[in-house]
Amino acid sequence: QVQLVESGGGSVQAGGSLRLSCTASGYSFSSACMGWFRQAPGKEREGAAATDSAEYSTFYADSVKGRFTISRDNAKNTAYLQMNSLKPEDTAVYYCAAIPGSVCHGLTLRWYRHWGQGTQVTVSS
Repeated sequence: QVQLVESGGGSVQAGGSLRLSCTASGYSFSSACMGWFRQAPGKEREGAAATDSAEYSTFYADSVKGRFTISRDNAKNTAYLQMNSLKPEDTAVYYCAAIPGSVCHGLTLRWYRHWGQGTQVTVSS
């Protein structure tokens, strides 16, 4: 019943920007911690950014700090990841994930309960 659907992926040149969206259904989005994770071919999935239900706290991987911004619109059940100054090493499948409730566990992957199917982001040189 819980569903997360990502969109907004694509191919861009290095230095470009992209905004990913994640639309949720089937649970109380407004009370959920939302996170964005990514996985490159042959590598483990890693956290990129996360935020609590009211954006009081945000979490970013060192590799994306200053370039990526996570936000959300609870009225639309949607989370966003604005990605600027993209680098080839940002190339990966990006996944939206959620932790229901008021406690956010940052970028610790094992805590996330619900996952989207992913959207491909490719950054060329």
